[in-house]
Amino acid sequence: LDWWHADRYCEQRFAQLLFEPQEGEEGSFSKLLQSHHIRGSVWLNERDGVLHKPKWRRDHIVPVLVFGDKTDTKYVKVLSDFPALPAVTACAHLQWDTRTQEIATVFSYAVPAFINEFQLRGFVDEEGFVRFALIVHGHHSPYLPVFRADGQWHHFCVTWQQENGTWAIYADGKRRASASGLCAAGPAAPQAIYGQGTFIIGQDQDTLGGTFGEKESFSGNITDLHIWQRVLGAEQIEKVRSCWVVEQDLVFEWSSNALEVESTVQEVTAQFLCPGPVEECRVFEVGSSGFGYASCLQSLPYICRYRKDAYWQLKKAQLESTHSLVGRMNTLAERTVIPEDIFTSDVQDMNLSLALGALGVLTTVLREGETPMLEPSDLLVVLQLLKQVSDVEVQQGEELEMLEQLGQYYVEVTELILEKQDIETWSSVSQVIGGPMAIVELCDRMVSHLAPLLTAGRTRITIQHGNVGLRRVVVKNMWFGYGSLQHCLSHAGSSAGVQDATASDGGQKYLGTTVGTAVISSALLSDYQEISTSVRYHLQHHVQWMVISICFLCFLLHISPDAGGMWSTAGCSVVTSLPDSTACFCNHTTNFAVLLQVYKMRQRTAQEELTLQTLTFIGCGVSFCALIVTFILFLAVGVPKSERTTVHKNLIFALAAAEALLMFSELAKTNQVMCFTVTACLHLFFMAAFSWMLVEGLLLWSKVVAVNMSEDRRMKFYYVTGWGLPVIIVGATLATSFNKYVADNHCWLNVQANVIWAFVGPVLFILAVNTFVLFRVVMVTVSSARRRSKMLTPNSSLENQIGIQIWATAKPILVLLPVLGLTWVCGVLVHLSIVWAYVFIVMNSLQ
Repeated sequence: LDWWHADRYCEQRFAQLLFEPQEGEEGSFSKLLQSHHIRGSVWLNERDGVLHKPKWRRDHIVPVLVFGDKTDTKYVKVLSDFPALPAVTACAHLQWDTRTQEIATVFSYAVPAFINEFQLRGFVDEEGFVRFALIVHGHHSPYLPVFRADGQWHHFCVTWQQENGTWAIYADGKRRASASGLCAAGPAAPQAIYGQGTFIIGQDQDTLGGTFGEKESFSGNITDLHIWQRVLGAEQIEKVRSCWVVEQDLVFEWSSNALEVESTVQEVTAQFLCPGPVEECRVFEVGSSGFGYASCLQSLPYICRYRKDAYWQLKKAQLESTHSLVGRMNTLAERTVIPEDIFTSDVQDMNLSLALGALGVLTTVLREGETPMLEPSDLLVVLQLLKQVSDVEVQQGEELEMLEQLGQYYVEVTELILEKQDIETWSSVSQVIGGPMAIVELCDRMVSHLAPLLTAGRTRITIQHGNVGLRRVVVKNMWFGYGSLQHCLSHAGSSAGVQDATASDGGQKYLGTTVGTAVISSALLSDYQEISTSVRYHLQHHVQWMVISICFLCFLLHISPDAGGMWSTAGCSVVTSLPDSTACFCNHTTNFAVLLQVYKMRQRTAQEELTLQTLTFIGCGVSFCALIVTFILFLAVGVPKSERTTVHKNLIFALAAAEALLMFSELAKTNQVMCFTVTACLHLFFMAAFSWMLVEGLLLWSKVVAVNMSEDRRMKFYYVTGWGLPVIIVGATLATSFNKYVADNHCWLNVQANVIWAFVGPVLFILAVNTFVLFRVVMVTVSSARRRSKMLTPNSSLENQIGIQIWATAKPILVLLPVLGLTWVCGVLVHLSIVWAYVFIVMNSLQ
């Protein structure tokens, strides 16, 4: 199967795709697979559950057609002889003009017998989406949303075939709409698209090759239009999106030589950055015992992996089962809705109709309640069916009533299997499914599939049964009533509030907690995709005694395949707590104290984060202004050129650049490429600042201890140290840790992958050297002050001499601490207390 279907196959059997073997075990593992006659490549699981391999993108120099304002004159004619097309695919990259909401014709193909033979039209709807409609033989598909009208480049493909008039519209590599019946009705067989017609880009032809109308003209930019006389598959469309031309059955290839461009249409040659190619997934090469990547859409062998305890629990549930639930369902449906054996059954992909029928039968059987308690195998069977239904690929244009009914059945089944009497059943298969939090994850997946469709014509939708429901507004929320999850949760954990201090996310994990609010899951969606941003929640308490049980803590639910789900305080904090409600703030922010944080710490409160961020911004702002003024003074006042002023100017430049970037790094967090660039620049300039602090120390050392080196050679050495060393460190870090360079939640080096040591390690070395320099300078200064005191005031009192020596010690320390960067030493103490974080920010943002 392809990677996604293989992963789904294993998951529906309560297993996982094979993980890569441990280091040193590749050879023996390869032999084991070969003994089972397995050869070639085998799919491997992605450890974090998400495909993160960076997509390779290539520059593509192409002619781009620029259609300005809507007119009845601008057009481009395709100079190609088109054959009859029993099937067709047309693809292009498009930038839509968002200034108008009028209908625009992307292209029109007309033949003498039929003016509206093949046409693509679109407009921007009130919700900010571009809606496309396909016309074939004068028959019109509905206008359906395909991409957001954001002024960005988007790729689209439209396909149609003579058989059944089946059509589809793809945008940015995903199928957005499809159906059949786009052809002439009646006893006559559907006709192919006629050949030898006229293909016009940007205008609707009211007569063959002419009579254009301003209102229906296109405005925007278009490039890379290709046309095939067959229907391309999903993998080929993905290749086309990446600017690779599929040669087979190509009837028109994009070229300026094949276009007749009207004089007012601007044609420019542009360097177009193509979207990524087909996503690649990790494979194990049996025989060579190596690892590699293959197109995720390729069909390859795969192996499902079970943990031993889960496997034996699953086998026990199967052996002890009476199959009563499965039998009743299959009898009622008069067909095999669910197979009896989870291991050997071939789980098929479901469409909407099959899913609705299967869930309807299951709901009827569970409602009857002939058995007071579900068997372990019954529970597994129900969960397997819910997994299948949550993976249904629902297409645009499906009946909204069917979708809503599917959601209703889904939450009703969820409610019925969380009944109080089924607590023991959940416990008996805890190793297989990891507890009732698996239901939360499944419902979350389900609502993600349905949300775009349910809200297409409605601003909000609520699906509810009993204590369980789904609701989609701008924020996708999910709630489970106290009678549902509470029974299972209380039983699954040992006791409410038991802490596991070794939580991997840096917060306290709570294995057994009392649920104080009904909202269990919430996600913010933009263009039907989850986005990461800070959110404030105001949650009403169910009853007032629950205030005590939640201890004024705000939790996030972390779900993993093995553990099933854990509550953790990491990422959320309490803003206000009242007898009837609690307000939580969930956020990830960047502040100065993060720079020397070498491992994840406890989650700070929202107030602490805000204070740290404010102090950082104020301190860096003041410091930046002071640095710029100082730099200007160095240039304007005409300070004599010397080693010291040159070193000072370089230190000022590096530190000013670093602090300016730090102040605005939060703005880059939402853009992955921008965040990566900002992180690399921050790393470079802060490293350069420390390198020039090291040079400041070396310069001081040369004044204290005689150094046998000319001034020219010293300056060359200083420049190599100040700028060369940071470039080498940053370059080496990027070369060895490119894919794990940036932290997850802010634009700085990754703490979890230990990339942070590429900054902290050199900094600690520089601080150690500069501490030694400071110690030596203080000793020389104190000794010099003592001698000068004896020479100038030989009869001064002991008290006066002590005072002179104290000042002789304090003065170089106060002056040199910031110059040598030694105030940064307290950065390694920020994990001990929030006070150290405040001290660190104040001292170093004002450095």
